[in-house]
Amino acid sequence: MASEDAKTSQSAVTKIVNLAEEAKLAREGVKAPSYALMSICKSLVAGGVAGGVSRTAVAPLERLKILLQVQNPHNIKYNGTIQGLKYIWRTEGFRGLFKGNGTNCARIVPNSAVKFFSYEQASKGILYMYQQQTGNEDAQLTPLLRLGAGACAGIIAMSATYPMDMVRGRITVQTENSPYQYRGMFHALSTVLKEEGPRALYKGWLPSVIGVIPYVGLNFAVYESLKDWLVKSKPFGIAQDSELGVTTRLACGAAAGTVGQTVAYPLDVIRRRMQMVGWNHAATVVAGDGRGKAPLEYTGMVDAFRKTVRHEGFGALYKGLVPNSVKVVPSIAIAFVSYEVVKDILGVEIRISD
Repeated sequence: MASEDAKTSQSAVTKIVNLAEEAKLAREGVKAPSYALMSICKSLVAGGVAGGVSRTAVAPLERLKILLQVQNPHNIKYNGTIQGLKYIWRTEGFRGLFKGNGTNCARIVPNSAVKFFSYEQASKGILYMYQQQTGNEDAQLTPLLRLGAGACAGIIAMSATYPMDMVRGRITVQTENSPYQYRGMFHALSTVLKEEGPRALYKGWLPSVIGVIPYVGLNFAVYESLKDWLVKSKPFGIAQDSELGVTTRLACGAAAGTVGQTVAYPLDVIRRRMQMVGWNHAATVVAGDGRGKAPLEYTGMVDAFRKTVRHEGFGALYKGLVPNSVKVVPSIAIAFVSYEVVKDILGVEIRISD
């Protein structure tokens, strides 16, 4: 009898324990998605802030770069970085230096948010597969794997926001003396849709995809690899307690931006020129076949490369490289540091490659 009572008591205790465990799991099941959602939101906010801050800081150089990229070779207005900035200031004033920046920020904030978040998720997924393949749970991402994760992030972010980039390019090249067609981003989007069709919003997408692989991929790969090397080797006492200072991280971001933009720049020029195709007033900006007022005619990326080199020389593929180089170093550096600082403030873990 005592034995039966003991069994009954033990069974009751087991049921209570099981119920407690189920309740605990249920609570964790409710909290986990909420925590994950909060972490995702914080990551997206950090990426968006990083993109907006970095692009606004270099907006005048960004506009000059695009103007140089699509400039009509028979009607030269911008001969260099300093002269170009002075010319914009003289003809359009202070607001001219930031023309298109509102549209750019409207594009770059979600673009940057998606890019940084996609990179983190892609890195985690690639690292997990790499650890499973090697059988080493302590394995870390190699520079090549970081390059792949960065390329994935760049393609996803660029594709998601490409229509805004396309109309931003057109708004940016408008001047006070050119006939206005676009009053803002939404007007430009609706006008292009109505006059040129939905496909026009993705003109230049292919060279963008090809260019974003080395550009964004190398940005993340060089930045993360440099940080890891500095933390592990501690040259000149740069890293203290496995942490890098803001100045050092800025230098890492600058190096990453320089490498990425140098490799991918010609594709960026072709992308901008293809974006102008179909715009009624584009002929006042750039000539597609080398004649002053000739309409733009590019049948595709290869054709755009061929016509640009044939009529303007190989150097045309690097038009605007100087202001872009001056711009890209602080832009990338500020973006990476802003991202990490905001994530620190929001209390989100930023190390994804350990």
